[in-house]
Amino acid sequence: MAPSLPAFAPVATYSIVARDPVQDQLGVAVQSHHFAVGSVAPFARAGVGAGTIQSFASLIYATEGPRLMQEGASAGAALRRLLAQDHHMDYRQAGMIDTQGDVVAHTGSLCIDEAGHCLGDEYACLGNMLLKDGTWDAMGRAYEAAQGDFPQRLLAALEAAQAQGGDLRGRRSAAIMVVSGTATGDPAQDMILDLRVEDHPTPVRELRRLVTLKAAYTFNTLGGHHLRHGEYDQAIRAFTQAEALAPDEDELVFWRAVALINAGHEAQAEALLNALFHRAPHWSLLLIRVAKSRFLPDDPALIARLLSSRGDMPPAPPTPDHSDHDTG
Repeated sequence: MAPSLPAFAPVATYSIVARDPVQDQLGVAVQSHHFAVGSVAPFARAGVGAGTIQSFASLIYATEGPRLMQEGASAGAALRRLLAQDHHMDYRQAGMIDTQGDVVAHTGSLCIDEAGHCLGDEYACLGNMLLKDGTWDAMGRAYEAAQGDFPQRLLAALEAAQAQGGDLRGRRSAAIMVVSGTATGDPAQDMILDLRVEDHPTPVRELRRLVTLKAAYTFNTLGGHHLRHGEYDQAIRAFTQAEALAPDEDELVFWRAVALINAGHEAQAEALLNALFHRAPHWSLLLIRVAKSRFLPDDPALIARLLSSRGDMPPAPPTPDHSDHDTG
């Protein structure tokens, strides 16, 4: 009698799970014709491990895998325990890696061809329902040869799979998760990347764009930190790095201008702001509001000068008079 099929729809996916010991990061990147693969296949937990479950994906792997690793099981031991309890293990495909670099993958004998995986130095590449046999090997070679930081190398593996033809049904969604290998308890430090492309004609290309944009906004956040602490030169450098990565993002331009104003470079800031004001008037309103929240010097004349390039701008807000406090 033929084995019963799992209740879930097939998630034909190619993916990579890996650890970067230099950056102390764990990551997983996936692509599929399946809608919103990021909500189904990849999982990662800081200080614990990362993995993927695909081909009739069972979400129990994404919850129990990290739990078992957190309780002390290696990635290999955790996956073996999950498979031993799974009546449909022959239909599953999974990969996992832990903080020690122990990496494991499983391709069930009933996964839809072409299906397979390869193991490398602290990484595994795997896929099913692919156009070409050996796509996973091409992914591994691309990951090993890729330049750049850890997320960029994970993306290189996905791009190599797509170059081989990828999912035989086409492409639709992609996702990437990168976490710190050492948990701090601070989500801002522990979750480095968690990006998804749910439905797109070129999901891996779009995912790469989002990874670059995330890097830009990470620099923007760093610039904001320096700005709040009065470290204006450091803020300018961070905002400049952000803008270099995403030059079309007006918000990044705005905050560099704010940092320049605080550092005394009014002429440079005015040139940036004038261009923003003419593209969209809401930036002038935001300038007034950030001045009110003391992100700019307490100087109404300065704000008026910065707004003078547009005649229809609202006047600068009055400066509070702190000399006479009304105690009610």
